[in-house]
Amino acid sequence: MNNNLFDEFNPVSTQQWKQKIQFDLKGANYNDALIWKSNEGINIKPFYNSDDVIETSNTSNTKASQWKICQTIFVSNVEKSNTKALEAINKGTESIKFIIPSENTSIEKLTQNINISTTQLYFETQFLSEKFIQKIHKQIPNAKTLTDTIGQLAKTGNWYSSLKNDMLRFEAAIKTSSYFSVNTSLYQNAGANITQQLAYALAHANEYLNTLENSGNNLQSINAIFNISVGTNYFFEIAKLKALRLLWNTLATQYSANSNCHIIATPTKRNKTLYDYNTNMLRTTTECMSAILGGANTINNLPYDSIYHKNNEFGERIARNQLLVLKHESYFDKVNNPSDGSYYIESLTQQLSENALELFKNIENNGGFLNQLKQGTIQRKIKESALKEQQQFNSGEKVLLGTNKHPNANDKMKNELERYPFVKTNPRKTLIEPIIEHRLSEQSEQNRLQNEN
Repeated sequence: MNNNLFDEFNPVSTQQWKQKIQFDLKGANYNDALIWKSNEGINIKPFYNSDDVIETSNTSNTKASQWKICQTIFVSNVEKSNTKALEAINKGTESIKFIIPSENTSIEKLTQNINISTTQLYFETQFLSEKFIQKIHKQIPNAKTLTDTIGQLAKTGNWYSSLKNDMLRFEAAIKTSSYFSVNTSLYQNAGANITQQLAYALAHANEYLNTLENSGNNLQSINAIFNISVGTNYFFEIAKLKALRLLWNTLATQYSANSNCHIIATPTKRNKTLYDYNTNMLRTTTECMSAILGGANTINNLPYDSIYHKNNEFGERIARNQLLVLKHESYFDKVNNPSDGSYYIESLTQQLSENALELFKNIENNGGFLNQLKQGTIQRKIKESALKEQQQFNSGEKVLLGTNKHPNANDKMKNELERYPFVKTNPRKTLIEPIIEHRLSEQSEQNRLQNEN
């Protein structure tokens, strides 16, 4: 069949659509009735067509069919962590992320009997040691080590040692691993809007590229890994991941660096709730779907009970099974880049990219990311964004089902807490003000806990 299926239909212009909508509104104002503004300052229209897209982003150089299911394991005991990893792989996990708190950890014992040719392994250390990273790559040449010294400063307020020493050790580690990582999740979980998340990720990465270029490194051989938290604004989050690839491509091109990046996506903690906790499963499901359609390489689900329960087999199994259902029963691994060409998503991608690039340029014009962290500008901007979102939650404009809308008064959680689910205070001396992750429902949950019988 040579004829296009839609050739017999006349095209409908934007103006014709708007006239029809205005007629159906029966006198109501089109802009007031149907256009709303996101926290990123983007006006969302009731319909999109080709007039809204200058050109399609064409950024999905990854294939949606190739995303990998990941499980994170905190290594408090090497033997138990190895057993847990093997069980997870046997039950469908395709990659493992180990969080390692100690340099004394035996990589050989930790990875014993794991088929490293079929299972991708990630290693995130809670310390900075080029020798330990060398040990990892000697044992597992294709390992991906997540080294993020600026992320340490942003999260804790302090370097591992000092700016000079950390950057020297960072460079030595990169020469072995060829990977650096950017913890963008921190900004999302602390309340940054999507434009800020993208701009801060880019400025954060730019500090590393600057350092590595000035030391004469071959940037084509160095790979960027972005740890991203995915929120519940479904289409915006798809566009966020696509915009990140666009922005990274733009930045890397300026340095003649490797323009591909690896994205590890995890559902956000910010909208997770203590009460009506099963709703967290619905949230993480849509967030994982956004990550898949946005082109994440690796997806690491968050157990529904992770904010108040210690790691447990049931919660982790449910989280893993959510991804298995998406991949093997919902066919989210059958179509490559299904979001490409959507006028709405392409328009969002363009606007988020442009807004984030503008903010990135502002950061660079004011001394760069590290300088703005030291001045407290980044922290202040995130707090402003978080406060705006918190006010929307408190007023009911932003809804978390079961918490600020349709709460179940019979829910009791006081005796279920194995973890402290709120922001922890740990007074200490820091070089800068740390960026603090904070859930929207914390204050209302604390009030409910106090009032439980």
